[in-house]
Amino acid sequence: MLGKLTGFDDTIVAVATAPGLGAIAVIRLSGSQAFDITNSLFPSKDLLLQASHTLHFGGIIADGRIIDEVVVSLYKGPRSYTGEDVIEISCHGSPYIQQQIIDAVTKAGARLAKPGEFTQRAFLNGKLDLTQAESVADLIASNSAASHQTAMQQMRGGFSKELHLLREQLITFSALIELELDFSQEDVEFADRTRLYELVTAANTTIRHLIDSFRMGNVIKNGVNTAIVGKPNAGKSTLLNTLLNENRAIVSDIAGTTRDTIEEVLNIEGILFRLIDTAGIRESNDTIESIGVQKTMEKIKEAGVVVYLFDVNENSAEDLQQQIDSFQADNINFLLVGNKTDIAGESAIQEKFSKIQGILFISAKNHAHVDDLKQALVQKVLSGDINTEDTIITNARHHSALQEVLKSLHDVSNGMDNGVPGDLLALDIRRALHFLGEITGEVTNEDRLDYIFSKFCIGK
Repeated sequence: MLGKLTGFDDTIVAVATAPGLGAIAVIRLSGSQAFDITNSLFPSKDLLLQASHTLHFGGIIADGRIIDEVVVSLYKGPRSYTGEDVIEISCHGSPYIQQQIIDAVTKAGARLAKPGEFTQRAFLNGKLDLTQAESVADLIASNSAASHQTAMQQMRGGFSKELHLLREQLITFSALIELELDFSQEDVEFADRTRLYELVTAANTTIRHLIDSFRMGNVIKNGVNTAIVGKPNAGKSTLLNTLLNENRAIVSDIAGTTRDTIEEVLNIEGILFRLIDTAGIRESNDTIESIGVQKTMEKIKEAGVVVYLFDVNENSAEDLQQQIDSFQADNINFLLVGNKTDIAGESAIQEKFSKIQGILFISAKNHAHVDDLKQALVQKVLSGDINTEDTIITNARHHSALQEVLKSLHDVSNGMDNGVPGDLLALDIRRALHFLGEITGEVTNEDRLDYIFSKFCIGK
């Protein structure tokens, strides 16, 4: 197995469940000595004689005393998560008990696992490719239905299958082109240039689609910083409270009540919006308020979308147009929301701002059209529906490598258009293959693997 070739021939142990008190905790061992080590602490029966994928009840005994009564789960390699012999000890959730069992297991010959080392062994032993292994971490960190479904789709190998198929086709053409070089004196063509051109064209479309999906993937995985900005007393804190259905921000008729930013998270259709209620934008001699306004300007620059809230009774169309021009000049992704329509009436307000397109009119105090605002936020950041059955790129490493693949395919296409020699075409194809291999782990190095898996939690 690959694990033995790379030095992973010892036995590791870690707590696989979250830290802290709980009814049950799971301690996981993986490696060639997992059964022998556990057997030495579990006298109830000889685990070496038991079938794989079975459960056994008994006591963990060390130094002549019983630590806990546990259930031991057996998974004999290669039919296990890591591809090695794996044992999971389900004990009571006391941190003291967990530590006592860990101490006994390490004293018997295991070592503490590094972050992500179980999944790293699964990758090295061919149980997962690198994209599937990374999706395990995404699945653990998923905090919405969309991020969960996207991680599950990648863990099942949807992304990998697309890349493997493309890689196999490019390898075939690369081999045929390089074969032509061996017969260069005879002027023969083994690689059908028309079919290669069709493949590269189709591959370009696929890779571009994957690259374009990263914007949506980043939104699904990390959420969207959404700054609620506007002049003092426009109703920003009221809107935040209405969106959250709770009194999170202080609301008063006194302009400038909000001096600092307030941040909360709202899940809308599987997308996490990190709502930021900011201080009102105005000039002020108040030192504290001025600092709040400065922070507001910083949040505007950092935001994925800015909700510009204005009082429809106080603002004029001319003032609003100036703000729009300012946002557009700074390339800010903004949504115009006119508040307090309950005072003057919607029809009169719409006529007042009839020359400005794209305004959403609401009454935050009365919860009027707030659901429309939520839908507008989703459309603003996604520009369409989420289809998590499609392959969506959520990993910046994958996105960067795919851009390099696209450059290489572009060079192949240009090379064929300009009739470049086969050896140069082969170089460009090999470069595309290299970056495809980097994504799936077929081309990698130990330092890169250590970095990737170091971001995992211990015990996974």
